Amino acid sequence: QVQLVESGGGLVQAGGSLRLSCVDSGTMFSINAMGWYRQAPGKQRELVAGISNGGIPNYADSVKGRFTISRDNAKNTVYLQMNSLKPEDTAVYYCYSRFPGSYYRDPYDTWGQGTQVTVSS
Repeated sequence: QVQLVESGGGLVQAGGSLRLSCVDSGTMFSINAMGWYRQAPGKQRELVAGISNGGIPNYADSVKGRFTISRDNAKNTVYLQMNSLKPEDTAVYYCYSRFPGSYYRDPYDTWGQGTQVTVSS
């Protein structure tokens, strides 16, 4: 079954904006860390932004000041607002949900299927 569903990708000109959304249908959303990775052709998947269950964000240096990650626990959704987009941001963006582990279960990640972001120059 699909737990994470991403949306909001598309084609945008350099300098434009997109907002990605990821809905987590699981029951552990409120305690999971959430975030986004991206992967461009021929490159490894890299962390873009993450947000803790307490709402503390972190960002890759390449997107600091341009991207903002947020979460709405009531809607089981994490967002990635992407402003001032650059051609270098072109990639498939993947949402993840990271269960931190518990007494009875080990940590694990759940991934979405990805959404394409293309930034034209």
